[in-house]
Amino acid sequence: MTGLFITLEGVDGAGKSTHMKWLPDFFANQGLEVVMTREPGGTPVGEKLREILLHDAMSQETEALLMFASRQENINQLIKPALAAGKLLLCDRFTDSTYAYQGGGRHFDLNKIAALENWVQEGLNPDLTLLFDVPLEVSRERLGRHGASLDRFEQENDVFFEAVRSAYLQRAANEPQRFLLIDSTRPFEEVRKFVETRLLQFIGLKNNAST
Repeated sequence: MTGLFITLEGVDGAGKSTHMKWLPDFFANQGLEVVMTREPGGTPVGEKLREILLHDAMSQETEALLMFASRQENINQLIKPALAAGKLLLCDRFTDSTYAYQGGGRHFDLNKIAALENWVQEGLNPDLTLLFDVPLEVSRERLGRHGASLDRFEQENDVFFEAVRSAYLQRAANEPQRFLLIDSTRPFEEVRKFVETRLLQFIGLKNNAST
């Protein structure tokens, strides 16, 4: 039996991390064993790279390479073993973030990202991606509410975030079978109910396919 690989994506302030908090219990109630991770990060090496990526200035090339270096550790240490054991791997961001932030926001060469993706992932992709979407003004308002210091991505300008959001939406349009696009401007409980309903449908389809 192979496990399920589900990722959460969205611009900063879209509510992705907030909804990540209740998802493990939801899946556990469906009888699934959950392993959680995040990107960049997730492993000891990955967490060290996360601190560098979020706070230290660097070139576009270095940023992309470090993202995939963290991802390689995540895949080897957590993602592949969990999937091989039939568990559900829940990841806060994955390669779609690289295409959105480095590709869309930074205008980094998409062909180079694709080459790194093919090398590091060797065909490994999420079974389902939850894309939490909000317009720029909502994202900005929520980030301002946090009161915490912003990392160097969160400090980027409006043009950057519009490009990131556009890249996400384009990827969702290109792969509608993998993405669940979520209007995250709605109240928390309404969004949660919508996501729960669609996840139950997804799990049911996967279970039927495996029998």
